[in-house]
Amino acid sequence: MGIRPNGLHHVTAIAGNPQRNVDFYTKVLGLRLIKQTVNFDAPNVWHLYYGDEAGRPASIMTFFPWPDVAPGREGYGLTTATAFSVPAESLGWWQNHLARIGVPAQLQRQFDGSDAIELRDPDGMKLLLVGTEGDLRSGWDGVASIPMEHAVRGLHSVTMSEANFDPTSAMLTELLGMELDQEGAGAARFAMDEGASGALVELSAERSQRGLQAGGTVHHVAFRAPDLDTMTLWQHELQSRGVRVTEILDRQYFKSIYFREPGGVLFEIATDTPGFDIDEPLLELGRSLKLPPWLEPSREQIQAVLPKIEITESEYQVESAN
Repeated sequence: MGIRPNGLHHVTAIAGNPQRNVDFYTKVLGLRLIKQTVNFDAPNVWHLYYGDEAGRPASIMTFFPWPDVAPGREGYGLTTATAFSVPAESLGWWQNHLARIGVPAQLQRQFDGSDAIELRDPDGMKLLLVGTEGDLRSGWDGVASIPMEHAVRGLHSVTMSEANFDPTSAMLTELLGMELDQEGAGAARFAMDEGASGALVELSAERSQRGLQAGGTVHHVAFRAPDLDTMTLWQHELQSRGVRVTEILDRQYFKSIYFREPGGVLFEIATDTPGFDIDEPLLELGRSLKLPPWLEPSREQIQAVLPKIEITESEYQVESAN
């Protein structure tokens, strides 16, 4: 296939309490809340976007928070870990930071030999902070308690749990243009864009139970297409190879198509453009509810049902997921 992804665009997950979600990802991990909007397919539900200063592709984590959502279950057929990149020399600082605010975390060695901190968000979703050399992305420097030199740089990788590697591996390499980067016991890593941080997908063997997608699990993983023309070509290529792909959908800040990999994980291809500053200035990203033109006439009704969230600068004491 001639078209290749530029890397990860974003990861979208399902959360519970939206205020708890905002507090954790902005104050504990130090990401910027770059957009307050709604799930365009269910406008009574928040869609919260976090990322670097501008919400650049490969820095973005997003959530659909349902306050009463049932907890999900890890297992095959799901993305079971989302990893962020931090400077390798900052892992000690992050261990101290998480311990100080009461977030359980442990240092572990990855199958490729790198060190990472494993932790859980308040809904129990597995996160990793991977110590990375040479990641030149700047991250977000707007959190006083997290010095810029230690800030999260952006997404590093995602891990998908699979009962059978072969069909998924074939899609990643033959249809999505990735390259097998490393293999280990029960694990394999695939690279885009020469394997830079933010352009990696890992497969992990899991045969004991099928995952349940609900609270604290990833909803979908999105890959980057530079523009609409490229994504349209990709859509046609996938369709010609027998993959069931959606029509092109307008997500206001990017255009998207969706399809599933053989193991069941939902994939999205999202354009890099137009970006998150098309409806509010860069300095004001994430400060107020933004709606696409087709939902704007329903603003009052939407605001009336959305749970209230507040953005503050105070220190955050974590509420345990357990």
